Amino acid sequence: MIERYTLPEIGSLWTDEAKYANWLTVEIAVCRARARLGQIPSEEVEELADKASFTVERIKEIEEETNHDVIAFVSTVAEHVDSPVSRHFHFGLTSSDVLDTAGALQLRDSLDLIICEVRELAKLLADMALEHRDTVMVGRTHGVHAEPTTLGHKLAVWAFEMERNLERLSHAREAAAVGKISGAVGSYGNIDPKVEALTMEELRLTPAFASTQIVQRDRHAEVLSAIAILGSTMEKIALEIRGSQRTEIRELAEPFERGQKGSSAMPHKRNPILTERLCGMARVLRANANVGFEDNALWQERDISHSSAERVVLPDSTVLAFYMLRQTKKVLSGLDVDEERMVENMNSGGGIVFSGRVLLALVEAGMSRDDAYAVVQSAAMRAWEGEGGFKELIEEKEEVREHLGSDIGGLFDPGYAIRNLGVVFERVEELKGRLEND
Repeated sequence: MIERYTLPEIGSLWTDEAKYANWLTVEIAVCRARARLGQIPSEEVEELADKASFTVERIKEIEEETNHDVIAFVSTVAEHVDSPVSRHFHFGLTSSDVLDTAGALQLRDSLDLIICEVRELAKLLADMALEHRDTVMVGRTHGVHAEPTTLGHKLAVWAFEMERNLERLSHAREAAAVGKISGAVGSYGNIDPKVEALTMEELRLTPAFASTQIVQRDRHAEVLSAIAILGSTMEKIALEIRGSQRTEIRELAEPFERGQKGSSAMPHKRNPILTERLCGMARVLRANANVGFEDNALWQERDISHSSAERVVLPDSTVLAFYMLRQTKKVLSGLDVDEERMVENMNSGGGIVFSGRVLLALVEAGMSRDDAYAVVQSAAMRAWEGEGGFKELIEEKEEVREHLGSDIGGLFDPGYAIRNLGVVFERVEELKGRLEND
């Protein structure tokens, strides 16, 4: 991932230095497992652990000649360790034993950071939902005014979706935290299965129940899929905010910091650049998920067509998702909510959003549904065309006065549409409790 979107906490997990350090951790864990089984002397393993070292520069120098990164790594470490002891290093292993097990450490640690951010974002959304439970606004379908709702309701929908992301990512973390020390085709031909079990115990990973030369890539596909779905949720939130920031609506707006400028040519511009950025980044996460699907099917016990792609998509997706989570929290924490504008927009057309309420009242009063619909739609379309306010136009209808009388103001109270939302906010309170107790 480019430096612009790489935050240090997660970026540090994917550096070359961190990668080789994880390789070394795996190699030493294998040696300690063999020592515990009495296969090699414990004192020699500890000497190996004390002396084993590398530099990224030296590994790259040797790789220029060998064209094999693991061999270059093993050779570099051997330069720091006395010959009698170095023979234990990488004994009986294939490259993927090291690569995949170390990669599991990187994925696990990256997902731990992401999961922590998701939990914090879910908490923020739950808090905001409760704060705005009574902030009335118009709900829209197809981009067109529908019926009243509240901003809190909208935020509650996002909060519960974020909890589902948390569940998906937690399962993906479990699927990713799997390693293998089973040799060239996964058959334990040159290594005791007990070594694998003890190695994974030390690394806090789960041994693969069965593997080929590699850990199976459906696991990585699940990780990338879960991250892509997380991205689509953040895109959903961002799309709603940037859409609501349009000049004609202006109900919500992302933070606009002091000194910020929206356009080099038009000083009045206040562009939703953060939320637009989030929408664009979600596309990258979805594209990377597709690479995960493609990487699962390989020739026989393995090929390396997955390897080059994973070097890009695994760090990029985790780093980008982490950045997006921080940006989404920034947008929501500084969200500009214009409650007066929400009420103004809801009342545009003179109460046209209450047409459904009037329809039901007429049916309840004895009119057939078709007749009532025709009467209400006629007034609503005239209001839509700007011929007057819906409330005044519907009150002029003889059929309405006959069935409902002249006082129908109570039908234009948005409270009817939100009176039962309390059950949703009770569930939000429960969600907060779950998040705080995890």
